[in-house]
Amino acid sequence: MAYKFIDNYREKGARNNLVKHLESRGIQDVKVLKAIGKVPRHYFFDETFWNQAYKDIAFPIGDGQTISQPYTVAYQSELLHVKRGDKILEIGTGSGYQTCILLELGAEVFTIERQESLYNRTIQVLPYMGYKPHFFLGDGSKGIAQYAPYDKIIVTAGAPFVPEVMLQQLKLGGLLVIPVGDEKTQKMVTILRVGENDFERIELDTFRFVPLVGDKAW
Repeated sequence: MAYKFIDNYREKGARNNLVKHLESRGIQDVKVLKAIGKVPRHYFFDETFWNQAYKDIAFPIGDGQTISQPYTVAYQSELLHVKRGDKILEIGTGSGYQTCILLELGAEVFTIERQESLYNRTIQVLPYMGYKPHFFLGDGSKGIAQYAPYDKIIVTAGAPFVPEVMLQQLKLGGLLVIPVGDEKTQKMVTILRVGENDFERIELDTFRFVPLVGDKAW
């Protein structure tokens, strides 16, 4: 596949238009919008499909996975309320686009991907772009216990339920953002850890993600 690593006025203009579109859809976090406007999303696309890179759509990236719709990335990122220095666990690296947004927001990111082909690509492309998260290959449905607890956890695939193991990997005051539902549609859910065994849960809008696969999911 031929990937394009040139970022000129055309691409930057397309990102600016994307940012304006996301604002029109209700994204308000200035830091999130700035990150969307900075990360070159076309780097994650075969050059043949560049014209799709700045449309507000998900797009196939192989192995049954997609690069998430920009609105979905912005929506989840806004819900996380990322603070500089936050330790964030990302379940489902995928293309690495969401990872880059979190890094632009100043987080320290631990990201795990179960598809080896996607993992092998992201560990090459993201450092080339200047982004250096902590990469892991494995079953993200179990989290990454050895580096817990985390300030925030973001899940970028649809889960049938909230895995208890993820809740236990949150710090007190920590926040989990996860889509929960069936294999067709999910509700975005935020869960705040307010005590050792106490959690506050809020259900938000409906989305459609690829399934979260693993021992603690589908």
